Amino acid sequence: MKDTEATATAPYQPLLNIKTWAEEDRPREKLLLKGRAALSDAELIAILIGSGTTRLTAVDVGKIILAAVGNDLNELARLTVKDLTKHPGIGEAKAISIVSALELGRRRKETAAAAKTRITCSTDIYTYIKPQLLDLPHEEFWIILLNRANVVMKKESISAGGVAGTVADPKLIFKKALEYLASSVILVHNHPSGNTKPSAADIALTKKMKEAGQFLDLPVLDHIIFTDNDYYSFADEGIL
Repeated sequence: MKDTEATATAPYQPLLNIKTWAEEDRPREKLLLKGRAALSDAELIAILIGSGTTRLTAVDVGKIILAAVGNDLNELARLTVKDLTKHPGIGEAKAISIVSALELGRRRKETAAAAKTRITCSTDIYTYIKPQLLDLPHEEFWIILLNRANVVMKKESISAGGVAGTVADPKLIFKKALEYLASSVILVHNHPSGNTKPSAADIALTKKMKEAGQFLDLPVLDHIIFTDNDYYSFADEGIL
């Protein structure tokens, strides 16, 4: 009877624990032996979270998280701490580790983009602003201020809103531009839906901004509608 009770109360052991793997197959050891490029996305997540559950290894947990976003790291970057804690084995601390790692990746992109500050075409604008607007679940409106050589002086967030829209105040936009003695301004806002087509409100705002810029001798060079995979340029389409 005593032996039966001991068996019944013994803690559950996972069927496959990372510690039982060959050393070269464990994520941390594999990184040291073979380099970071040898690791799968799930193995990198496993290193971030450190441990799994009684039934799942950290790599298993990583695979579950990735499967939930279609193995798309861009979709993973959209998840909040609350979203991540819905997965087995992921508490707040582990979720914060994942979100922090992805944010570092985003900032690395931003640093790389900052090196190219001269705007020559709409693609330059898209590349330059991408670190700020990539993966956002809500709309934001930004401006890029340029000098006479079309070199970026500053990029500035004007407003943030909901999924369906945000407010851009022309008075605030031109106030910022005049404060920095900019020679021209570029407007950018994102569509989280992925639809690049401008709305009637987008077209009306662009027209109003163009007219105000002409009056102030501060031209609006372009208005970009940003999505994660594409963009719409008012200048390229001949609307501006």
